[in-house]
Order: sequence, then C-alpha cells, then structure tokens
Amino acid sequence: MSDLRQEMMVVLNGNPSVVLVDNLAALVADNGYHGRRVATALNGVFVPVDQRATTTLRPGDRIEILAARQGG
Repeated sequence: MSDLRQEMMVVLNGNPSVVLVDNLAALVADNGYHGRRVATALNGVFVPVDQRATTTLRPGDRIEILAARQGG
C-alpha cells in the first residue's frame, strides 16, 4: 500500500504550518507530544483525547496544543 498523505497548510499554535497528517491525534504525536498530557482545540473548540483520532484536519484549520507548565 502506498503512502498517499499530502501536505496541508494549517495554523498551529498561532503559526502557519505545513503538515502531512490528516487527524488531530497524529498531529499531536508528530509534534512531540505523544504520551504527554495536553489540551487540544480545533478552530476554537476543545477536542477531548478520545476524539482526537477521529477528528479530521482540513486546510486552514486553527489548532492549539497546550501543555501544562510547572514552576513559578
């Protein structure tokens, strides 16, 4: 089976980004957050962890990945 993923332009954490993934779970993993506790939003709407794999991305989507920080 061939890999038919195509580039797509989205806005990730406020920055224009070209991605090769088609769902939110893959985008989270592709950006180094796999296994980390993060919050995600797509076009301003919170997306729970259990819905990320079925949340399809489209060109122009605005995605936020937010990780908690410690310290003071």
